[in-house]
Amino acid sequence: MDERTGRNAAVAARRGRWTGRLARGAAALLAGGLVGALCAAPAAAAPGLLPAAAAEYPAVVRIDALSKQVASENSTVVVTGTLTNSGTSKFKAPTVKVRQPQARPMKTRSEIAMAASRTTPSTLDGISLDSPAQGLQDLEPGKSEDFSLSVPVSALKVGETGTYELAVDVWGSTGDEKAHPLGIARTFLPYQGKESAQPSQLAVVWPLTHAPVLAAQTMADADQTPVLRDDTLAAELTGDGRLNRLVDLGSGLTGLTWAIDPDLLDTVYAMTKPYRVQRPGTSGESASEENTVPGTGRDAAAAWLAKLRTVLAKPNTQVLSLPYADPDLASIAHNGAGLAGMDTALRKAVTAGQITAEARLSVDAASDVAWPYQGLLDQRTAAVAGAAGGRVLLVDGRSLPDSDKLYYTPNAARSIGNGQTAVVGDSVLSSLFQSDLGSAGDRASAVQHFLAETLTIAFQEPEHPRGLLVLPSRSLTGDAAQALHDAVLGAVGGGWVAPTVLQKVAEQKPDPAANASVPQSYPDEAAGSELTAGELTATMQLQDGVDQLMMILTEPERVRGPFSAAMVRAMSTEWREQPKVGTEFRNGVRSYLDNLKSAVRVPKKTVVTLPGDNATLLVSVRNGLTQSVGNLELKITSAQPNRLRVDYPIQPVVMDAGTSRTFRFPAEAQVNGPVQVTAQLWTTGPDARPYGEAVEFTVDVTSVASGVTYVIAGGTVLMVLAGVRFYLQRKKRRAAGEVDEDPDRPAEGPADGPADGPAGAPRDAGRPSDADPSSAAGDTDRVAGDEKVDH
Repeated sequence: MDERTGRNAAVAARRGRWTGRLARGAAALLAGGLVGALCAAPAAAAPGLLPAAAAEYPAVVRIDALSKQVASENSTVVVTGTLTNSGTSKFKAPTVKVRQPQARPMKTRSEIAMAASRTTPSTLDGISLDSPAQGLQDLEPGKSEDFSLSVPVSALKVGETGTYELAVDVWGSTGDEKAHPLGIARTFLPYQGKESAQPSQLAVVWPLTHAPVLAAQTMADADQTPVLRDDTLAAELTGDGRLNRLVDLGSGLTGLTWAIDPDLLDTVYAMTKPYRVQRPGTSGESASEENTVPGTGRDAAAAWLAKLRTVLAKPNTQVLSLPYADPDLASIAHNGAGLAGMDTALRKAVTAGQITAEARLSVDAASDVAWPYQGLLDQRTAAVAGAAGGRVLLVDGRSLPDSDKLYYTPNAARSIGNGQTAVVGDSVLSSLFQSDLGSAGDRASAVQHFLAETLTIAFQEPEHPRGLLVLPSRSLTGDAAQALHDAVLGAVGGGWVAPTVLQKVAEQKPDPAANASVPQSYPDEAAGSELTAGELTATMQLQDGVDQLMMILTEPERVRGPFSAAMVRAMSTEWREQPKVGTEFRNGVRSYLDNLKSAVRVPKKTVVTLPGDNATLLVSVRNGLTQSVGNLELKITSAQPNRLRVDYPIQPVVMDAGTSRTFRFPAEAQVNGPVQVTAQLWTTGPDARPYGEAVEFTVDVTSVASGVTYVIAGGTVLMVLAGVRFYLQRKKRRAAGEVDEDPDRPAEGPADGPADGPAGAPRDAGRPSDADPSSAAGDTDRVAGDEKVDH
C-alpha cells in the first residue's frame, strides 16, 4: 500500500499543471454534490448536452450526430442537428456557428462533469468561429430548422490526445438589437493524437430480463399446454422488439457478459409450442377454453431462442444465470429475511436458475453473481445475497463512492469481506444508458460522453490500465442498447478500451485506495418501491397451501413445479417498475391456489331430514381437479352425541378426477328434533390436518319409532295400576258398611237454598275433594260398577 501511495503522490506531482485552480474549483463542486447528482439521476446523465432554454437564451440547439465519433489529424467532422425557437419572438437571421475549444484537452473527469453541467453560453466554451457557419431563415416561435456544419479538425486547433468540448451556438436577434448568442449545445469530441495509453479492461453487463408472464396453471389436457398472463412478450421477440434488438446488437460485440433471467428462457421455450393466453381479469381462474385464447408468438419464440444460442456460443462471452425469476434481494433483505422458508426459496431459485439456463442455452452459466436492484447495496442486502450463494455482487458506484481526493478511477473489483467481491459499475458510465434514449440526439450525447469519460480514464495513468464495469438498467431499452453498442465499438476502435468479461474484471487485484466499505443504510428513494413485509409474508404463506395440496394429489409434480416458480416470480425485481402488475400477479396466484384447494370439498348443505331412530346420513365430496386425490378422510361430528350418535364417523376418501361421491354414515337418534353436525375433510399421515372449510348442517330427526312405543306402554301400565287401586278401595268401603253415593242425584236441601251448609263448612266433609284426581276417578268407577250390577 505504501508503494502505491508513493507512486500516486509522484504522479500527482508530475500532473500539477492539470490540478491548479480548475481542479480546486472541481473539488468544491464535488463537495457540493453536483457530480453526485448527475450520477444518481440516469435521466440527467448529461444535462448540459441537451439543455432546456432559459428566458434570455430561447434557442434550443440539439446535436443529433457527429460523422466521426473520434477526431484525428486532418479529419473533418460533420455536425448535424436541429434548432428550435422556444421563445415568444421571431429569430431574425439566426446563424449556427462552431466554437473553437480551449487549447488543451480535459484532463480530469471533474472537468467533463463541469462542462456537462453548463446550460447557457460561457467563455469557458471557447470562441465562436466565423467559419464554418450556416445562416438560416427567420424562425417563428415554436418552429424548428435543421443544420449541418462541416468542421475541419484543424480549425479547432486541437493537437494533444484527449477529450475536447465541441460546442455549437446560435447567433441572432429577437428585435432591433445586435446579433448575440441565443442558445448553445455541447458535446464531447475525443481527439486521437500521437499519445497512447494502455487500454482499460471493460466489462459490460448485457441484461435479458422481462416481467414474469408464465402463469402457474396449465390447460387441463394431456400436453399440459402452458398459459401466459398476456402475450406482450411475443412482440419483443421479433422485429424491433426490445429483446430481439438486444440479441442482435449484442451479437456485434465481443467480451459481453450476458445476465439472463432463466424464467424468461422457460417462458420463451414454452412459447415455442402451442400455448394459451389468459383473457383479462381471469388470472385467478383455472385455465379453460373459455377464459384463454391461443398465443401468437410461437415462430418468433423459436427463432429468438435459436439466435440467442448461436450468439452465446461465441468465444470470449460469459453467461450469468440470475436466480430464477430474479427475486428482489434488497426487498427480501429489508422486509422478508426472517420469514420461514425464505432462505431455502432463494437457494432453490439460484440452483433452478443455473439448471434452466444451461439446459435452455447449452452453455455454461455462472450462478454465483448477485445483482441487487439498480446495483444498490447495503449490509443486509449483501448478507442475503451471500446466503443465497452470491460470491460476486454487481454494485452501482453510488453505493461505494470513492473519495474526492482520489484523482484516478480505481479498479472495479472491491473485496468487501465474507468472501464476497463487489464489482462496482462506474456510476457515470452506467447512468448514460439507464434512460430510454429514444431520440438521435440523446443517443449521440450518450455515445460522445462515454467516449470522453473512457478516454480520460485511460490517460489518468496511461501505464496502468484498470478494470471497468458498465452496469446499465435491467430493462435496457433497444435505443439505449444501440447507444451502448456504438459507444463500446467507438472506444474499442480508438484503442483505449479492451472488452472483457465480468470474471476477468472481478479477478483483478482490488485497489487499496478504493472504497470497499458497504453502507449500513439503503437509499430512501429506492426503499419506497420495495415489496412490503405483508406482500412477502403472503407470498411465503402460499407454501403452506401448496404443501397441503401436495399431500392429497396423486400427481403432485404437475402442481409443485409451477407453484414453486410462481412463488419466486411473485418476488421478482421486475415488479419495482410495475407495482400494479406485480400486485395483480400475486393476487392471481393466491386465487388460483385457493381455487385448486377448494376444488376438493364437501358441498354446502343446510338441513338434512333423518326419519327414524336408525337411519343413514348421506354426505357428498366433490373432486373438481383434473387428477385423482387420496390421503384424505371424511370425518362427521355430532354436536350432541347423546341425542344423535354417528357410527363409524371417519371414512377414507379416494376419488378419481372430476367426480363426486356420496359417503354413508349410519346414525342412531334418541329423540326427535334438530342436531348440529359438522363434516370436515382431513389429510392423513403423521402431519394430519383439516383440509378445506368445515361444513356445518342441521340434522332434523322427524320420527323416532321406539320412543312412541315407550309412551303407549307406559300409559297402559298406569291404567292397570289405577284399576287395581280402585278395586281395593271399593272392597274396603263395602267391608265398612258404606253405601255408594250416586253422583248424579240432586243435592239435598231447599231448591232455592244454598247447596252448602254453614258458611265455610263443606256439605260433606268426608267426601273426597274434587281436587284429588284419584278420588274422582274412584267415584266414577264405583258408579259404573253399581250400574253393571243393577242391570
